[in-house]
Amino acid sequence: MIARRGACERKYAELALDEVEADGAFSGYASLFGAVDLGKDMVLRGAFARSIRERGAAGVRMLYQHDPGEPIGVWTELKEDTRGLFVRGQLAKDVAKAREVLALMRAGALDGLSIGFRAVKARADAARGVRQIVEADLWEISIVTFPMLPGARVETVKGRRALPTIRTFERWLTRDAGLTRGEARAVIARGYASLVAERDAAPGTTADLVNRLREATRMMHIKRMKAR
Repeated sequence: MIARRGACERKYAELALDEVEADGAFSGYASLFGAVDLGKDMVLRGAFARSIRERGAAGVRMLYQHDPGEPIGVWTELKEDTRGLFVRGQLAKDVAKAREVLALMRAGALDGLSIGFRAVKARADAARGVRQIVEADLWEISIVTFPMLPGARVETVKGRRALPTIRTFERWLTRDAGLTRGEARAVIARGYASLVAERDAAPGTTADLVNRLREATRMMHIKRMKAR
């Protein structure tokens, strides 16, 4: 049975943050479809479609810790993809709290997102004890300290000098560089671990790292072409 018109709720997600720009721009995932959170809720794909269509990014507030008295920026893009609710935002650097948030995000000390919404339509999966959220009226997305949904993280914060995780690097090699999973794992096994160790021992520039990754990918493509 589908329930309608719920009360206002909040759902937390670890920020999918890879880079936070120095000017305060960042992007990531505020919700992941099909993932059961610690409150035994699961958001279904399409849940935010109506809010995005009717309210748009400009109509969804960016708050700090769900405090309506602490707006810290604006959302410039909201969209659903196969993974979840992708968001892109801009912190207001003229606001003191936003500057603090930016510093914490770039340091890796603050990496949670939380949606404030009303469950318009939901249904119970009694066998799993899970509530499936079919439609959500999205009204705000906050940057928060503690996540409820492990896996959704801010994915972009430039100036953060951390290497991507091995899982993130493998996903980049297969999705963006066009390698097979086996080739990606070979690159990681033969070279990435040593790259991480070297980077920790003697940090270089971000540009150096990017160029080396590109070169490694290019060489793998050349080897694959020669093998055909």
